[in-house]
Amino acid sequence: MSRPPTFTPPPCARARVLDTARGAFAVLDALPPTPARATALLLPGYTGSKEDFIALLEPLCAAGYRAVAVDGRGQYETEGSDRQESYAQEELARDVLAQAAALAGRERGPAAPLHLLGHSLGGQIARAAVLLDPAPFASLTLMSSGPAEVVPAQRDKVKMLSDALAVLSMEEVWQAMRALDPPQDADTGDGEELRRRWLRHRPAQLIATGAQLAAEPDRVDELAALGLPVHVLSGERDDVWPVEQFDAMARRLRARRTTVAGAEHSPNTARPQETASALAAFWDGLPGS
Repeated sequence: MSRPPTFTPPPCARARVLDTARGAFAVLDALPPTPARATALLLPGYTGSKEDFIALLEPLCAAGYRAVAVDGRGQYETEGSDRQESYAQEELARDVLAQAAALAGRERGPAAPLHLLGHSLGGQIARAAVLLDPAPFASLTLMSSGPAEVVPAQRDKVKMLSDALAVLSMEEVWQAMRALDPPQDADTGDGEELRRRWLRHRPAQLIATGAQLAAEPDRVDELAALGLPVHVLSGERDDVWPVEQFDAMARRLRARRTTVAGAEHSPNTARPQETASALAAFWDGLPGS
């Protein structure tokens, strides 16, 4: 489970609702002090939320970028249904396209590019969105998000969680998880804010997206055929996909490749300054930037 350093947005950001043609989504919207060079739409991973990007918001704003971190449907502060079919990957991808459309025009500025970034599960949803329609996006960043299904050990963990969610309450599952993974010193509020976030996730969303992680096909060649600029960013270690898979995926995509020293699966929380610098450098170097 991701552990953001805080659940309190920085001064540059405000919590609000993004209204789209597919419903309302809770977001953290961070604006630079001068007109933004571009907007970044940030999608969190499995069991995560928009708060996973909190540490990135100030450095991205300092680099001149607006950053909009979103809770997907059924995640934390965005409502969702109790039907697993509501969280099919194509449905979640169409949500992303609706979010992009809502950020276009008056909200983003007609000439400002939109960069899409997804962390872990969010990266696979982002990939599905650009495969449906790449037109809204100037680039795609896959952060700690591999080419296909997660490693066997993670598939086992996802199955165990899904089996538990089918018969236990969210509170009961939380207590079981904490027994296996006790609170750490870095946990905000000794884990209480993490608990509140967990309790607001929809079990159906976790079960459906967990199944996606365990069975995701390799769509790298489809993505490469689009010609969209891609950035593959990860820590130097990862227990969800081997780092070697990120390296190979970047070669297949002819993508920019960044490995963040000292980080593992969540460079956005472990090394936010270095991660934000790498993101800004990628976006700054794109044509038309």
